[in-house]
Amino acid sequence: MSRAMYLSMDEAEVVQKCEAAQVGISAIERLPNDGVRLVCMSVHGAEVMRIKLKSRLIKGATERFKIRPISPLW
Repeated sequence: MSRAMYLSMDEAEVVQKCEAAQVGISAIERLPNDGVRLVCMSVHGAEVMRIKLKSRLIKGATERFKIRPISPLW
C-alpha cells in the first residue's frame, strides 16, 4: 500500500483534516491542475485518510510540477 495520494482539495483543508484524524504528514505539494499530493507518515495513516476523504480522491493520471535543479549537481 502506498503512503501517497492525490486529493482534489486545498492544502490548508488537507492539513486540517490530517490534524483532526491525528495522521502525520510526511510531504504535501500543490498540483498544477488544482489539488494536492499528500504523503502520510505511515501506511496506516494513509489508509485512514483514504477512507475519510474517499470522495475527494483524484482517480487516474495526474501531473506534478517538475522539480529539477537549475544547474547540474556535479
